[in-house]
Amino acid sequence: MELEVKIRGLMMDPVTNMPVVVLKETAGTGVLPIWVGIYEANAIALEIEKVQTLPRPMTHDLLRNVLTGLNVHVSRVVVSDLKDDTFYALIWMERDGQVLAMDSRPSDALALALRVDCPIYVEDDVMKRSRTATAVNEKTSSEELRSWLENLNDEDLGRYKM
Repeated sequence: MELEVKIRGLMMDPVTNMPVVVLKETAGTGVLPIWVGIYEANAIALEIEKVQTLPRPMTHDLLRNVLTGLNVHVSRVVVSDLKDDTFYALIWMERDGQVLAMDSRPSDALALALRVDCPIYVEDDVMKRSRTATAVNEKTSSEELRSWLENLNDEDLGRYKM
């Protein structure tokens, strides 16, 4: 089962100093933090903040333009799996009645989803296993971070800064 989520925020992990995309269930209370690279976080942040001052298209803008030019509709993106602490995603596309699922890093799928305004989902099993992995982790800093992420409010999720 897929759970619809929204990007709740983008922030720096205070422990690792790496960017984190926080996904939150639209019909529930679950949150899913996904650590991403600096460049991917920047691509997501530019779209969240609707920055339009770039003189040339970024990679995800180029991908959106290519898909649009080929008359391909991105119907949804799904964070589909979690293996060895690595998240996987699928970009679901349609063209002329044909449906195609393309393997993707979650950060790229999320950046594209923002640009084409399609829904974002997380497999229920991934959400559950992410919670279990965090609960089993014996590092106090991870438990504190998980608690902190789950209790974020609007003021905590200010503008993303690198």
